[in-house]
This record gives sequence, structure tokens and C-alpha cells, in this order.
Amino acid sequence: MKTSRRKFLKVAGLSAFALAGGMTALAGEAGAQVAPGKYIKREGMLSAKRWAMVIDTRRFTSEADYAPLIAACNKAHNIPDIPGDRNVKWIWTDTFDHVFPDDMNNHLNAAVRAKPYMLLCNHCTNPPCVRVCPTQATYRMEDGIVAMDYHRCIGCRFCMAGCPYGARSFNFIDPRLHLADPVPNPAFPTRMIGVVEKCNFCVERLNEGKLPACVEASDGRLLFGDLEDPNSTVRKALAANYSIRRKPSLGTQPGVYYLI
Repeated sequence: MKTSRRKFLKVAGLSAFALAGGMTALAGEAGAQVAPGKYIKREGMLSAKRWAMVIDTRRFTSEADYAPLIAACNKAHNIPDIPGDRNVKWIWTDTFDHVFPDDMNNHLNAAVRAKPYMLLCNHCTNPPCVRVCPTQATYRMEDGIVAMDYHRCIGCRFCMAGCPYGARSFNFIDPRLHLADPVPNPAFPTRMIGVVEKCNFCVERLNEGKLPACVEASDGRLLFGDLEDPNSTVRKALAANYSIRRKPSLGTQPGVYYLI
């Protein structure tokens, strides 16, 4: 009996060691995430000290202008199309007063207030969603992206309560039964019922040397780059134009800027 038990433990230990080694190798080959907030660098991937997005709202006049951006995001990330108030959204639009409730300038051009504005996760420097998550299912990466680990998510929705921007959606219904595209994108995992999801700044595309899907579809109306690089497109745009951010009084330091 003792000999049998000793053999079992030996085999189990070797199996666990081999499995761990195999997973490490796979992570290294894919340039995948190996710990919350850290990625293995690989040739060709885009990197930054602090990723940020600039939305040139002057070049958007209607809901139709945002449609290609939303469609590109939905297709890239297998976002379901669930009717009613349980729909899942990564990018959406709303009115000026709802997007910028802290704005105290009552004398802006009427056209500025009348237009719809694009919303998404703000990838904050001080994200309250990360602080309240009990499982580290949501975490801030070294490059400023606030990411999600769907396998760690227990569906408590603390992050939804903590996010002051309403940027997260909960899968009340099995999203795999409501995919907008009948042919899912194999490059991005579909989610399951009972988990939270949101915009991830297309971290999986950055890992392949590509810009975010919405930026690629924007015809130059969205800019994406390193906020810490004075020569980046986002820094140059912010230096040359007037910009605002959502709810700046909260101190979250959003990574999404709006040119007005």
C-alpha cells in the first residue's frame, strides 16, 4: 500500500511539473499573458508606456458615423446582439449631457451639445473597478490597459458598481446563443453566461502589431498611441487641440480624450 501511494504521488508530481512547463512554453510562444498586468514581449507587437485614445468628435456628426467603428469592434470580439436591456456593449453612444455631466460651460456651441458621443472603457490610471474586484479578474496592465480575465470572473459585479462610467456589461444570457456574426472570430474567445466584459483596447491585436479595430475603421477620426511619448500621434493631437475627459473630478485619470 505504501509503495503504491509513493508511486502515485511521484507520477502526479511529474505530471504537474510537465503540465506547468508546457503551459509556460505555450505562453512564451504566443506572447500571451502570464500574470496579471504582465505580458511576454514578442517581435512585432505594439507596445507603449501608457496607451491612450483620442476621439476627434469634430469629425462625427451622427449615429451613422459611429456605426462602422461599433461594427468592427463587435466583429473582432464576438460581441453578442441581445435584444432589450440586457444587451452587451463595448462601444456605444450617448448625448453630450450624459457623457460629460461635469461640464460647467453652458455656452458651448449648440451643435456640440446636439451630437452623439462615443463611449467605451476609459482605461483609467486609477481604476476603481480594479480595487473592488475580489479575484483579480480585472486588473491594470503595465501599459495602462485595464484588462479582464474571464476565467477568474465570478460574476459578483463589484466592478460594475465601482466603474463610474458604466463601461461594463454582464452576461445575464448565454452570449454564445446571440452572436451578431454567425461565424465567430476564432482569434478572440467567446464568453459564457455569468461573466462581465468590456472594451480591452484590443490588447490581442496590439500583441499582433495591429491597431485597435475601432481605430482601424475610423478613417483617422480616432487616434491611438503612447501618452508618455511626446512624439506620438495622441500627444501631438492633445497639444494642438482643446480636449476634455469624462468625469475628471473623480480622479480616475481616464485614458480616453475627446477633442471638442
